[in-house]
Amino acid sequence: MIQDLHSHTYYSFCGRDKPETIVEAAISGGIQVFGISDHNYGIGYGRLDVFQSPDAPRFRDTYERMLGRYYDHINLIREKYKDRIEVKRGIEICTLNDGVQFTSHSLPDAADVSYFDYCLLENVDSSISVTGGDIFAYAKRCGTPAVGIAHTDLFGHIRARGEDPYDYFSRMADENIFWEMNVSYDSIHNYRVHGYMTDFFADPEKQDIVRRSGVRVSVGFDGHRVEDYLPERVRDYNAKLDAMGIKKPFDN
Repeated sequence: MIQDLHSHTYYSFCGRDKPETIVEAAISGGIQVFGISDHNYGIGYGRLDVFQSPDAPRFRDTYERMLGRYYDHINLIREKYKDRIEVKRGIEICTLNDGVQFTSHSLPDAADVSYFDYCLLENVDSSISVTGGDIFAYAKRCGTPAVGIAHTDLFGHIRARGEDPYDYFSRMADENIFWEMNVSYDSIHNYRVHGYMTDFFADPEKQDIVRRSGVRVSVGFDGHRVEDYLPERVRDYNAKLDAMGIKKPFDN
């Protein structure tokens, strides 16, 4: 199955397009499983002026309602296109603690995201991540059926923690945590290619460790503008994973 599990709509402050617009681009590009994964804070606050307001913490009581409204909207999109593509209901969760009592970016402690199909965690290797670098505990906190680790050099992260890569990836496999290969090449990211991704696809030893561990690996374009979308790039990296014998999150 050709999968792209990382995309953004106007629910993300950095996104612009309607969900229908990006889904139709994915269909035209031959994508079979398409995940919409807007940023938690873009969804939860709803408006950029609220997010930037010093009074933002008082809007926390609406945060969960906004998450529910977003999920319901993506679910309607899923139903609308179910005969043409499988849409997954995802959410990208920023784990940065910005030092404010009620952090602006990270997920509120009480916010429930367990009903989403999956979530993507970013910033887990940051010194100010609320995860403290422990992806396993935070994945359980999120409670989604699958959890992905995005934008992260996991081999570097594992090495910094003094752990064994094969054991670490095996535990990820056991706990249904996957690793995302971000294949973005677009204007929002200044056409920067992620080093951890290119390193992985150029390193047979890393590929062997991941394959033997059984951990699943996803492909995500991380699209923010539909005109930048390169579905052929997504298809190409899906094919590379298939050729390596590495399963993707929603493969059978």
